[in-house]
Amino acid sequence: MTTLLSPQRAILSRLHAPTLCALPDAVVENMRRVQAVTTVPIMAVVKADGYGHGAVTVAKAAVAAGAEWLGVTQVAEAVALREAGLAVPILSWLNPAGIDAEAAARHGIDIAVGSVEELHQLIADASSPVRVHLHLDTGMARGGSPLAEWPELLRLARVGRGRVEVVGVMGHLPRADEADPAANAAAVLRIRQGRDAVLRAGLGPVLVHLAATSGALTDPSTHFGMVRVGAGLVGIDPSETTALVGASRWTAPVVHSALVPAGTAVGYGGAHHTDRETHLAVVGVGYADGIPRELASGAGLEIGGMRHPIVGRVSMDQIVVDTGTVLFPRGTVATVFGPEGGPVPSVQEWARWADTIPHAIVTGIGTRVQRSVA
Repeated sequence: MTTLLSPQRAILSRLHAPTLCALPDAVVENMRRVQAVTTVPIMAVVKADGYGHGAVTVAKAAVAAGAEWLGVTQVAEAVALREAGLAVPILSWLNPAGIDAEAAARHGIDIAVGSVEELHQLIADASSPVRVHLHLDTGMARGGSPLAEWPELLRLARVGRGRVEVVGVMGHLPRADEADPAANAAAVLRIRQGRDAVLRAGLGPVLVHLAATSGALTDPSTHFGMVRVGAGLVGIDPSETTALVGASRWTAPVVHSALVPAGTAVGYGGAHHTDRETHLAVVGVGYADGIPRELASGAGLEIGGMRHPIVGRVSMDQIVVDTGTVLFPRGTVATVFGPEGGPVPSVQEWARWADTIPHAIVTGIGTRVQRSVA
């Protein structure tokens, strides 16, 4: 028997485009949960466009909740935050497009430097003093100066006084997600060694920061002078020790519905066949929009207050959902993920279905998906 839902919802959603709605109140709540476990200042890291949630939106919510710093990965991102009216200190690290020393000095943007070569270039380019955080490799071999090269980096920093001012020392925790302080001990020791060498070189005082979200939530010994919280702002705790609030809701419309008989092949390659007469709803998002192409059994989304399984292969622009006895008219709104719980999947569930991490889900949402702010 077919159950036809009221068309009212469909009429209201006829113009509803696939949309990721950022939820600033959730960012504020997540800040409060981090503040409850640390006494040091928080840097709100809004790289990758605020983990896909909008850098300015997340930054403003975090600063309103007490974040004293902002973090990005390149100077242009920091300039955009300044132009949006954010006046707190900003640190840019990685800088894959290179460092615009003039823009950094003009906009008061701190720069992290992790090699002698990088510092030498910054000194050569700087016509006005640039504030620098020296980046030490604390165990990831993914950037930052090796401890053996640290003395030369400090020597060059002394030579470059007047063009660079060393104000910070930073590193990363390679195993913080394990939520085990013993796993962080080597990195803690190394950052202390790096800090002490900076002070002996007469370059202090410096702000030391090592911990990101997981360290901030699980290991006070890693907090030093500041913690950097990025994924945690949008509800992702890589250590899976703290309940945080999802900071976005992704919705998309049903674009086609049909009643099909048992044995109907669904999608490319007929990877799924219906085992009964059922209704299929086609939802207008696919792997070009950030839906992972490979999904484990059990993946689903919410339509009409119920969770329904995704069936068949994910296409570039569409996914197919088995809605059983219920026919959802064209235009009905489906929720891909959100913070509500119950039938609404979470970002963490999507990560499990795709055998990835939640970060990859939220940062992988494509540009065809419209953005809004609650």
